[in-house]
Amino acid sequence: MNQLGRLALIMVLTALSACGSGGPVRRVSEPAASIQQITVRANGSWAIDLRIENFSTVPMRFDAVSLMINMGGQVAGTLQGTPGISIGPESAEVVSLSHTPSSGARIVLADALSASRSVNYSFKGTLSATPDKGGTRSYEVERSSSLSPAPGLPGVLR
Repeated sequence: MNQLGRLALIMVLTALSACGSGGPVRRVSEPAASIQQITVRANGSWAIDLRIENFSTVPMRFDAVSLMINMGGQVAGTLQGTPGISIGPESAEVVSLSHTPSSGARIVLADALSASRSVNYSFKGTLSATPDKGGTRSYEVERSSSLSPAPGLPGVLR
């Protein structure tokens, strides 16, 4: 083999070895959550659409939610549920969970809806999730934001 052939072979082998670097990086990151929508039902309970975001590069299965919710400065209680959903890498999904709020929080939300004004909310708690090929872990989540009445949808805040 001549010198030019050897040089070409070395370049090809170098390029091939760079391709076999082990594939994509597997990164498990803290998930996030936010309230996308609250629908006040006729009996006073709430249907809460919770948006769960998976910032990991691997799919994660979300099995449990436990969030202490404050609505307009009133403790609304603990939102608990078992979504039982898998969320793909760097994706988000919305789950609907039922919640029976405290009377103070019901009044705050009813007042905001009747006056067509926004209301602040916050929550703090945990999301239990299992990354693909990993063990279950509890992640701390915290959020503060606001919701506004949805025009044309009575009893709905977004």
